[in-house]
Amino acid sequence: MTPRRPEQVEKLKKGLSSTQVSQNREQFGRNILQEAKKESIWKKLILQLTEITSLILLFAVVLSAYMAISYNSGWTKPIVIGSIVVLNVLIGLYQEQSAEKSLAALRDMSEPTTQVIRDGTSQRISISDIVVGDVVTLNAGDQVPADGELKKLNALTIDESILTGESEPVEKTTKAPETAPDSVGDHINKAFSGTLVTHGTGTMVVSTIGMKTEIGKIADLLNTTKRHKTALQRRLSRLSLVMTFIAVVSGVFMFILSTLHELGNPMDNLMIGVSLAVAAVPETLPVIVTISLSVGVQKMAKRNAIIRRLNSVETIGSVDVIASDKTGTLTQNKMTITRLWAFDHKPENIKAGQLLSDSATSLMRLFALDTNAVINEDHAEGDATELAIIRLLHQNHLSREHFEQNAPRIAERPFSSDKKTMSTLHELKNGHFLLIVKGALDKLPIILSESDSQQLNKIHDDFANDALRVLGVAYREFEKKPDEDIESLEKKLTFAGIIGLIDPPRPEAKKAVQQAKQAGIKTIMITGDHKATARAIAAQIGIYQNDDLTVSGSDLKKWDDKTLAKKIDKVSVFARVSPEDKIRIVKAWQQKGKVVAMTGDGVNDAPALKAADVGIAMGITGTEVAKGASDLILTDDNFATIIEAVSSGRTIYQNVLKAIEFLVSVNFAQIFLMVGSVLFGWGVPLIAEQLLLINVLADGIPGFYLSREQGEAQAMRQPPIPSDQSIFSNGVGLRMFVRSTIYTILTLAIYAFGRFILTDNNSQVGATMLFLTLALGSMIDIYPIKARESLTLKSIKANRALNVALLTAAAIIILVALIQPLQKSFGLVELTPFQWTISLITMFIPAILLELNKKILAKSKK
Repeated sequence: MTPRRPEQVEKLKKGLSSTQVSQNREQFGRNILQEAKKESIWKKLILQLTEITSLILLFAVVLSAYMAISYNSGWTKPIVIGSIVVLNVLIGLYQEQSAEKSLAALRDMSEPTTQVIRDGTSQRISISDIVVGDVVTLNAGDQVPADGELKKLNALTIDESILTGESEPVEKTTKAPETAPDSVGDHINKAFSGTLVTHGTGTMVVSTIGMKTEIGKIADLLNTTKRHKTALQRRLSRLSLVMTFIAVVSGVFMFILSTLHELGNPMDNLMIGVSLAVAAVPETLPVIVTISLSVGVQKMAKRNAIIRRLNSVETIGSVDVIASDKTGTLTQNKMTITRLWAFDHKPENIKAGQLLSDSATSLMRLFALDTNAVINEDHAEGDATELAIIRLLHQNHLSREHFEQNAPRIAERPFSSDKKTMSTLHELKNGHFLLIVKGALDKLPIILSESDSQQLNKIHDDFANDALRVLGVAYREFEKKPDEDIESLEKKLTFAGIIGLIDPPRPEAKKAVQQAKQAGIKTIMITGDHKATARAIAAQIGIYQNDDLTVSGSDLKKWDDKTLAKKIDKVSVFARVSPEDKIRIVKAWQQKGKVVAMTGDGVNDAPALKAADVGIAMGITGTEVAKGASDLILTDDNFATIIEAVSSGRTIYQNVLKAIEFLVSVNFAQIFLMVGSVLFGWGVPLIAEQLLLINVLADGIPGFYLSREQGEAQAMRQPPIPSDQSIFSNGVGLRMFVRSTIYTILTLAIYAFGRFILTDNNSQVGATMLFLTLALGSMIDIYPIKARESLTLKSIKANRALNVALLTAAAIIILVALIQPLQKSFGLVELTPFQWTISLITMFIPAILLELNKKILAKSKK
């Protein structure tokens, strides 16, 4: 170890002064990882206004405003249409802002702290408050807050897997490497931001913070990566294009027809065309989709899944493949001793609640004395293996302190990654001295007979075949205190026994994997464990089947992309893989047209999380970089939560489809109604204000509450929806055609009946009866649409919010038709009781016919 000068020692004792902290913060900035530059409110506003539906409505606003000014046609049209534009934009911006606030709240809740020395005193501060030059004290369990040089340490080991992918902790030193390091992992005299101290203590002087750290460099690369549109975004874009094309063609056609029939001046005819274009576009659909996704975000948050991006709600419902990390997600992230073997006795299984035998207690005494882990009420310190030893002791009402009363420790040789062992020397009550060495079985210097060696190998193999990590312990007793150093004593040891440890699967993981399988989702495990261990765990959970392949990172490197694409269907376990391997796995599935979800927690997982269709970060163990690259954060790090999120995503997608079916089919009917009426020589039956009132109030308000519908019973028993599948598939298009046909025939009939039969060519009476039938009828038949099964009283009552909204909207429609000032504003007239009766009876016809159609289709399927 290089001797430190007195001024260096003094600096480590005092740390920075308050003045130096302020100066360094001003010079180097704050210790935070910056996200990509956020879009301004103006850019977000422009994006909202350039949606196709918004553009059509904006044109209608401009035209109607021009007519109001030039022809004194009144301001009802521009006010109503303009209100719809404003509503769409405000809700879109509000939901986006809400999602960003949720993430910021999560980040604030989870910000870690660190111990620094400033002004000669030790104090705990937020990691973001670290500055260059700070003297940081590192202890087991701490997260390293920044990059820096190690100046003083005691048996310090750091888990750098989030940067390097290496699962074994790195033993640190204050001596710089003799040759220039090739990679981050070779800087043995430095500590890096985001890594985890697993053992020992150390003192570090911060040299780099924020985006200049190794973690920051990766975060900066991630900020330049662009994302693809989600499946629902692509489907809605295609639908918008179809509807826009139909709207434009219909509007032009209506303008030509109106001009040919000399229904009015050119500006009036142009407004008729625009009115039809407005009728063709479901104005409230973007709002309903946004609300549906927002409801999904709120539901998922209550189920421990924080959605970072609104559209990821529906994407996760379309997932075909879930590539899940093992540790902490499928397993409990808590190493547990499940079997042990005390030499010269039979192997024992460790069962919960069952006390250890005398021989097992003697064996665990040796392990306990040669352990540094500590478990208190509020925290645990130490590596996972030693914590497992302490937990087993506590379950049997024992402790390390209990054994140390009769065998206090007088010397220690810390764990060495080279030796793979740790040693301690103890003074016994009888005056003798006891040396204990624990560690990897093949590293213990023990002497056994050939038969004993064969027995040990057999039992070791039995443990390993059950995916148990094997740890051995041996000892040597001295009559007097040895003069040699402890390392020189480690020879000719007496073998005591072994323990078998495993990170057990989460109890709910097996059920969740089975649910995923029923839903047509393939679950694959990606882990840093060895193949045998990974395969055994995967088999217990139900991921690995007999004919599946288990592939290691070294195997994967031998496969080119063509071979990987050919074999990937059969692989259920990937072991010892690198960050680059994870991206290859994701892309191989995506090239097959599959929607892929990937879980991860480390910085090295972040590129794969961003490459996946749904990146899922761990909220408890995940790094800030992993969370920043993700679409969804699990606050409980639990695989079962992913399956619940999939179920929510599928429910939301179903509800969006119901909203499309509910809104678009009536919009098509309105087009056919308007064109048909003009072709028959009847003129335009409905004006723009009436069409907008129907689209926004009668259809829109009840449509909003379709987002609160519960999921269909069969939602998680059907395969995922292919990413290239049309919105109109699976019977949606057929049902929309039937509904449009019903409304086209019905509305033309009721208009003709009111205008030519009940009155002597009174178009306003016909239009008023048509308005009531279309508005109220399209509200009532939301019930056949919201339930795929036949309607029951239970299904009608199920969504109370929808029922209240429908009654409210119906009441407004009826008041508009009854109150004279409102009648005049919307071009309606007063009806006789008989005309009212006909209108109210007619409005139930679509719902009845849709229910009959549902029964006919069910019978044809059988």
